[in-house]
Amino acid sequence: MSTYGPGAESIVVPAISAPSSVSFVRSLGRQGIRPITVSERKTASGFASRYSAESHVVPSPATDLQGYEDALLSLAERSDVRTLVPMREADVFVLARRREEFAEHVSTLWPTLEQLRTVHDRCRLVEAAADAGVAAPETELLSEIDDWDKDRIVKGRYSVLTHEYEPSVPPRKLLDPGSTTYLHAGTEPDVGAIRGEMRHDPIAQEFAGGEEYALWALYDEGEPVATCQKHQLRGWSYAGGTSVYRRTVRIPELEQAGRALLDELDWHGFASVQFRRDPETEEFTLMEINPRVWVSLPCALRAGADFPLYYWQTATGQPVDIDPENPYEVDVATHLLRGEAAHLTSVLSKKDSFSDPPTLAATAAGMAKSMYDPKHRGIDYLSADDPLPFVRGALNVSLGQMKKAL
Repeated sequence: MSTYGPGAESIVVPAISAPSSVSFVRSLGRQGIRPITVSERKTASGFASRYSAESHVVPSPATDLQGYEDALLSLAERSDVRTLVPMREADVFVLARRREEFAEHVSTLWPTLEQLRTVHDRCRLVEAAADAGVAAPETELLSEIDDWDKDRIVKGRYSVLTHEYEPSVPPRKLLDPGSTTYLHAGTEPDVGAIRGEMRHDPIAQEFAGGEEYALWALYDEGEPVATCQKHQLRGWSYAGGTSVYRRTVRIPELEQAGRALLDELDWHGFASVQFRRDPETEEFTLMEINPRVWVSLPCALRAGADFPLYYWQTATGQPVDIDPENPYEVDVATHLLRGEAAHLTSVLSKKDSFSDPPTLAATAAGMAKSMYDPKHRGIDYLSADDPLPFVRGALNVSLGQMKKAL
């Protein structure tokens, strides 16, 4: 555990099972700011960091959302705590729903519940994109489709299911809206079965092909504080999903599209605006917005975009000093090793999608090549001065696999 001087100020960081959390803790801890890590798991990787000033086991938002809210609010009431940071959907939802209560004690650098609902509700988000002049796929409620002549993707209308969004969900519950389903043209699905399984009327979006990109951003009351761009080179699956190998880029059209939408939303806080780029027209088509810290934060940090520090400085009213001509280094990449393993598994299992998987040989060769370039060798979690989170994370994955096998 790190030793911080008397009078050091604190920030509450949920220690989730993603490298973004550990990266946040390290970045601020190295600046002399006290990260207080919280998790429902005693074995959280963030607890093992030398930069975690103190750790607290709290109720799980999946099973006791009220208890989790109260635990965060109790920490926010401490005089040394200046703010909290949303690392996952549950965090940003809790902080937005009880924003006024948190505002009595800490700086609230996250969206209002109304702003968050527009982002979490994919129907409303597509409407906002249209108002901003940003391309988005044709989106309909599954129950309203009467023709099945094109490839579509079915996914939850909402990023999370809550009573505030879907009245049929019990109060104080936060549910998973279900996994993505691929509907191939000419195949009519069992709409009733899908709606029952997903516990609401999901959306069906016209499939948008192309590689995945994102604009990472921190906004303050509708104004951009800092941005950085990502090109996803490999996802959790060969069909896409969470980024496991990504690099920084700087594309004016991507910046323009992402900012136009965030400006339209008068955004406040973190956001990762996800796009697909059409291989023929090179137009960026909106996929979704993640209204919290993105999983691939280590990539931005390695490129010189210190978003945890920018967040702290903005939340505490300090100036943020960023070189406008060179805000971050381009073509810097990082890998999530367990995600690379999952990508390889998806190639072998040929997960359903609208694209054929690459060959195993080509995938393995691509992985080896990506580790050869010095600018692409970054490994999420791995740090010479803070090795234990990597070790703890590897143990967690191993133990999890053993439990599944038993």
